[in-house]
Amino acid sequence: MRRSALLVCLVLSSGLMSNALHAQSSPFPTPQWFKEVTQRPVPPAKAPGGDHLRDFVADGKLRLTLEQAIQLALANNTNVRMDELSYQNSAFSVLSAHSPFDPQLQSTWSAQRSNQPTLPQVTQTQQTGSLTQAMSYNYTQLFQTGTSTTIGLSSSRGSGGSSLFPSFLSSLNFGITQPLLRNRGFFPNRAQILIAQRNLHQSRSNFQVQISAIIQNVVTQYWNVVLARENLVVLRKSVEQAKASYDHDKRALELGALGPYDIFQSESQLASRKVSVIQAEYSLKQQEDTLRNILGADFDSSISALDIDLIESPEAGGDLLTVDAGQVIETAHKKRPEYDAQRDQLDVDDINIRLAHNQMQPSLNVTGSYSGSGLGGHLFDNSIPPVLLSVTGLGNALSQAFQFTSPTYGVTLSLNLPIRNRAAEASLGISEVNKKRDLYSQRFTEENIQLEARNAVHQLEQAKLSVAAAKISRDLALKNLEGHQRKYELGTETIFFVLDAQNQLASAEQAVIQAQVSYQVAVIAVDHATGELLEKHHVQIRDPKS
Repeated sequence: MRRSALLVCLVLSSGLMSNALHAQSSPFPTPQWFKEVTQRPVPPAKAPGGDHLRDFVADGKLRLTLEQAIQLALANNTNVRMDELSYQNSAFSVLSAHSPFDPQLQSTWSAQRSNQPTLPQVTQTQQTGSLTQAMSYNYTQLFQTGTSTTIGLSSSRGSGGSSLFPSFLSSLNFGITQPLLRNRGFFPNRAQILIAQRNLHQSRSNFQVQISAIIQNVVTQYWNVVLARENLVVLRKSVEQAKASYDHDKRALELGALGPYDIFQSESQLASRKVSVIQAEYSLKQQEDTLRNILGADFDSSISALDIDLIESPEAGGDLLTVDAGQVIETAHKKRPEYDAQRDQLDVDDINIRLAHNQMQPSLNVTGSYSGSGLGGHLFDNSIPPVLLSVTGLGNALSQAFQFTSPTYGVTLSLNLPIRNRAAEASLGISEVNKKRDLYSQRFTEENIQLEARNAVHQLEQAKLSVAAAKISRDLALKNLEGHQRKYELGTETIFFVLDAQNQLASAEQAVIQAQVSYQVAVIAVDHATGELLEKHHVQIRDPKS
């Protein structure tokens, strides 16, 4: 049977996510970004569901192969969608880790008028008034080396109480600060980004683990439904055999060849087997409902009322699988995503230890500043009446500031040397303890995977032997029934032996079906143990990218 390719696609539908991921490489937002942040977001009204269900409706039934059941589960299962959202959250965490390096542009404008009384002159009281208007622009940026820069432009206009009326004062400032010990260089400033990236990769590995478990659950439940269905077929066949025996005894009773009390045995057996059929029918319904829940079949009301028709046969085609426990464990070491998740966690622990050690260092920062100032306005002398001496404006003040005709510059060296830094010591100790704990967790994971691999191999070997033995038992039970049936027809045996042989045959047929289903489940268990379950069913996980 050809397996159709399945794809778990994590392409985010939000355009904001694409622009946000693009912002990691570009410090400035795109024009589309401004449009999206000003629009009111529209949250979804309900969770989507019920995708692709109608594609598999045939003859009034939901007809599914095993691969199609896996496809529906990956498209509609609630646990899959929730696990996928957790993975997407990790991608946003990487974006958030870049936020300290986002440039900031701040702008302010203010105006203030004030009036103050003066000493009375002659018969009236006069007031002096002033008007101040100011504006400023500041651009700040933190770089991944720990260097922080500031560029500021400010200008103010004032009037009143001065020989320069009105006056314009402008200033252009440059500042740069560089840590020399604590937080110096790329590592301490990029540590949170590195941690977020490791967490994203770890989240992807965890998502693979969850998807693998869900696929195993789907396959197991698929075969559980097949097992319940085939058991019902066997029991119904057993009822038909009991009905035939009862009809034979009833005719013999009517002809006087059978005593009136001898028919109760076959009649009782028929009633008992009918009870077993009723129980098997409801057991099948329960197994089907569980599979419906995994597939999300109840999301579509037109599908929920349909019967499920599983077309896979439990009998394995071709040679039965043979594996070696050592080979399974070796493959698991290469392909199980749990190992990748543990390695990512240990990398995070190493980053936290280095970061905690960096925070124990003294804080030594050097700051340099350079600024230029400019002045403009209407200059008057102090004579009465005042005489206008010169006229300049805001443009002249800004020109002087940009030309640095009146520069101011300086350097500051600041040292913060804690006598005792217990918080940093505790953080370092906690980080080292977490590393040791995760090392034990890694060993625990490895022990569990090895145990799971060995159990899967043993389960497969047992299932293979059970299939062969069950088929032999079924063939012998069939021959035994034929022999007792012939003796009963010749009158050398009672109906008891025939009914007992029928029960033995039904049990043997159920054992064959159980062994075949157990083999199919064991194969899936081996694929899960080796970490090849997604690969075998052609399931791919695409990373969220812009």
